[in-house]
Parts: sequence; structure tokens; C-alpha cells
Amino acid sequence: MSLNALEMKDVSFSYDHQMVLEDINFTIEEKDFVAILGPNGGGKSTLLKIVLGLLTPDKGVVKIFGKEPKKALDMVGYLPQHSHFDLDFPIDVFQTVLMGRYHGLFKDYNEEDREIALQALKDVDMLDFKDRQISRLSGGQLQRVLIARALARKPKIFLMDEPMASIDPEMQNSFYELISRLKGKVALVLVSHDVGTVSMHMDKIACLNQKLYYHGPTEGAGDGLEEMYHCSIEQISHGIPHRMLRKH
Repeated sequence: MSLNALEMKDVSFSYDHQMVLEDINFTIEEKDFVAILGPNGGGKSTLLKIVLGLLTPDKGVVKIFGKEPKKALDMVGYLPQHSHFDLDFPIDVFQTVLMGRYHGLFKDYNEEDREIALQALKDVDMLDFKDRQISRLSGGQLQRVLIARALARKPKIFLMDEPMASIDPEMQNSFYELISRLKGKVALVLVSHDVGTVSMHMDKIACLNQKLYYHGPTEGAGDGLEEMYHCSIEQISHGIPHRMLRKH
């Protein structure tokens, strides 16, 4: 019997008595491709931090393949919205990806780690760049390297927070082609503002704005999106990120 990749039951969280997530209940299956959509401040990044074990909910239960988040870190890959490291640091692409195999202080990388890192680079079409310093990469190339670093962990669930933020528009189709290769290999959770494009590439959508308004196939997400944003789906899709007009 297989376990669900992620289960959240009655999860609520607040900052300084301000409710951010309220009674969230949803399940992500083992090979699901799920997009989490919602306005700024709607709780999307907070939800990811709870899944990563960085935040503890005020109430509710979170399980990753049946384990508490802090006990399941070896199963989770994570691509943050902004990567906080110095691009001028003298490190090449291969060493950056190898960091995904980090085993702890004073534990060196072994041959298996190196083979996994090379395969991850091959999977994202960056193997030819393995000796290049990261400062010499374009934004799209760097994003691929960071995806490879996360994949080198061999995760069972992969969290991506606004991965389009650092990619030029012309690189977006290439990005979605890349993540489509992960289908059937890993559960993918992608946080995004891009309603239209995400709907074409993801299997399921979760509409989140403090509460969960919809979670299911992309085809049925329209009503949930309109209820969450309080306007029509056409107006939601017009701007990225969504802007609330005065008449709303």
C-alpha cells in the first residue's frame, strides 16, 4: 500500500494573531503534478515552509509519506523563489549540484554522489556546462542547475516556489518541457501566479487564499479561482501577478 506524498488535515497557522492559513485539508498523491495558485499574501509560501518543517502549524497534522516534515527531509527537494548565495563565489556547476548530496559536516562525497550529480545535470540538459563557473550562466541556465541540485537529493516530492521569477519569458516553455520529464518520477508542487500557463502543464490545481477554495483537476478550477480572487477568470489571467481593481 503506497502512502500519499503529502497530507494536510485541519492545518491552521497565524503570524502575530493574524490568520494566514485556516483549516487547510488536502492530499497530494505519490506522482501528482499540483500547482498552488493564489494572490500575494494568500499563504502559499507559508504552506511550503510548513511542509519543509520550517514552521509549525498552530493546529492540524502534516505528513510527508506518513512522516512528520522534520523527519522526512531526505524525501523533499526544494527550489526557493530566490536563491541566496554569492554568484561570484568560485564554484562551478558540478560542485553546485553536488551540494545536493551533502551528508553532513566531515562527510565527504563518494563516487555514487558524483554519478548522481552528473545524471541530474544530464536530466536538465546542463551536463556540457559542468565545469563552468555559476557566475557565467544565464538566469535560465542557473535555474536548471538549481533544479539539478534539488534532484540530486533523489526526492520523492519536489517543491518549487515561483520558479518563473528568475526566468526570461522566452525560457518559460523550455522550463515546462524540463519539468514535464519529471512526470511519473516524483510528486511536484509548484507555487505560481501564472494561471493560464500552469493550467496547461499541471494535472491538478489548489486555489489558496488563507482558505483552500479548490483542489482538483485543472479543468474544474475556474469557479474556485474566481471565488478566491473575487473576480472573473479573464481578469485573473490578464495580469501576472493578479492586481485587485478598485471595483472588486
